[in-house]
Amino acid sequence: MMANRAKMSTKRKFVADGVFYAELNELLTRELAEDGYAGVEVRTTPHRTEIIIRATKTQNVLGEKGQRIRELTSVVQKRFDFADGAVELYAERVQNRGLCAQAQAESLKFKLLAGLAVRRACYGVVRFVMEASAKGCEVIVSGKLRGQRAKAMKFGDGYMIKTGHAGQVYTDVAVRHVLMRQGVIGIKVAIMLPQDPKGIIGPKIPLDDVVTILEPKEEPSPESILQAQQAAEAAAANAALQQQLLAQQAEQLAAAAPEEPVDPSMQAGF
Repeated sequence: MMANRAKMSTKRKFVADGVFYAELNELLTRELAEDGYAGVEVRTTPHRTEIIIRATKTQNVLGEKGQRIRELTSVVQKRFDFADGAVELYAERVQNRGLCAQAQAESLKFKLLAGLAVRRACYGVVRFVMEASAKGCEVIVSGKLRGQRAKAMKFGDGYMIKTGHAGQVYTDVAVRHVLMRQGVIGIKVAIMLPQDPKGIIGPKIPLDDVVTILEPKEEPSPESILQAQQAAEAAAANAALQQQLLAQQAEQLAAAAPEEPVDPSMQAGF
């Protein structure tokens, strides 16, 4: 599929890129679930394709002496018809896993599979996220939690924007399905990221409704303004006086200088 990209139309390229990303993300989600998989980024250059895997346990992703990452590279290369050396996989550690919705959803999934009570597991995730300087957190768990009747439980804390552009930029959402003995349980984790001017732990752009009131500048007193004006006038007067004295000295020097004798041959015009 990736070998025939040069012959594709622009529309088909976008569709192929989307299908490639979706299938790659699904593969890595299943393969690296226990290693804190938190997303993948695909960077395409003219010579090769770089795939950056974000995870909380990068050492487990790499494997012993890099064996596991080489196996994943081989699987991706064979599945998507990449040439030898045309695809490269890298592992990147998540800076703050408390602000990563995918990492928290995986964590909650394994807590539920281990038999931990739903309320306790969800409140633990919410508390961990809020302690990681998030603005807000919401966890929704639905399915047959207790008994045969399915229901949904919602746990939240802090401030959460769900609509508009801010909802797209500031909210990190992840969904996971837990195959329990009694049936499938759905998990949805939404985290409201904080605003970060450096863009490391959150978006750079501030929220629309946040108003920052700056401290007013110090206004100079009328006395200081008057003194500055007087000083400027005095300086200007001194400068004019200096120029006048210099002009007088130049005139005096010109008047005192003796006249040079004129050569008679020059007067005669020879």
